[in-house]
Amino acid sequence: MIEIKLKPKEQRRIAAGHYWIFSNEIDGLDTSVEPGSLVCVKDSDGNTVGTGFFNPHSLIAVRLVQKGPQELPEDFIFQNLDAAYDWRKEIGVRKYGRMCYGESDNMPGLVVDRYGDVLVAEILTAGMEKQKDAITAALKKIFKPKGILYRADSAFRALEGLGNTPQTVGEVPETVQIEENGVKYEVPLLVGQKTGFYYDQRENRAFLKPYFKDRLVLDLYSYIGSFGITAALAGAAQVWGCDSSAAAVEFANKNAELNGVKDLAVYHRDDAERILSAMKKKELPDQPDFVLLDPPAFAKSRKNLPKAVGLYVKLVKMALEGLEKGGYLAFSTCSHHISRELFADIIRQGVSKAGKRAVLVELRGQAKDHPILLGMPETDYLHFALLQVR
Repeated sequence: MIEIKLKPKEQRRIAAGHYWIFSNEIDGLDTSVEPGSLVCVKDSDGNTVGTGFFNPHSLIAVRLVQKGPQELPEDFIFQNLDAAYDWRKEIGVRKYGRMCYGESDNMPGLVVDRYGDVLVAEILTAGMEKQKDAITAALKKIFKPKGILYRADSAFRALEGLGNTPQTVGEVPETVQIEENGVKYEVPLLVGQKTGFYYDQRENRAFLKPYFKDRLVLDLYSYIGSFGITAALAGAAQVWGCDSSAAAVEFANKNAELNGVKDLAVYHRDDAERILSAMKKKELPDQPDFVLLDPPAFAKSRKNLPKAVGLYVKLVKMALEGLEKGGYLAFSTCSHHISRELFADIIRQGVSKAGKRAVLVELRGQAKDHPILLGMPETDYLHFALLQVR
């Protein structure tokens, strides 16, 4: 196995719990090594730090699979995926949910979501791409799916020098029906966002149920309607949703009908900022008293973080400006570049700029099938807050 040597003292971050090694931390970077190769990482004194996947053309040059001097088992792919599923079973996530979450499951660059008999995977690194056959074999053995879809539309693949051609193993339908918290959804697998559904918000949707009772709910960036339909079934008086994607709106209305709430939850294609502006001016047919604000990951890289923060602050401000005393705002961000501290500061800025008095009812994160690896803040990416105007 090829050996990678770290510069003096560069092993300290790894010892503190991180699993990435950056190219500028390596002593004598060898760019001739094939991307995705397994390497043994040693510190400047020759002690073995761990084993990982190496990509000399990526800023994140090594992604560790295991730490310590022990030899990597030949069947580590199966062992790690099987252990990941054991954790999901322990927390009651079996048929629908995230079965593998990258570094948190010792599988850097691999995401696997389960939709009953179908698995949807995203391979984001050259190392995992080289292990695709072993991944497929392990997934078949553990889950016995009818089909596996490897999505290939993530921008992270380009950073690793990977192509964007998806692959299907077995039978994968265009859509599947799932159930979460007693709500049914038709999910687009082939053309939907991410892997098709956002399992990371499962526990937050369940948490909000008591707060929806008799509320007039505005569901912004609604995608296929998961938050809004949950609200309708939990006793909301009315739900209006909007998304910029016509396809998403079509699925949201289908899902409202699927759950028998098509008259309570109505979705249209529209711009979230336009709707918030109309809400502030009281130009909507009815004045919402609960706003669901789940915008996309504006902070896709650290260099555009300031612009993204400005956009998030603006949205929080606009939502609060349209809410009267007693109204609720549920706000989320989903970028690992936004820390929990920065998320809280975005909320504080939005409240201040809106000139409102608000309390934080609860601050939450991602569902437990997206485990947060202590020592690696990048795995803690979803931040969720419920606010009330006072």
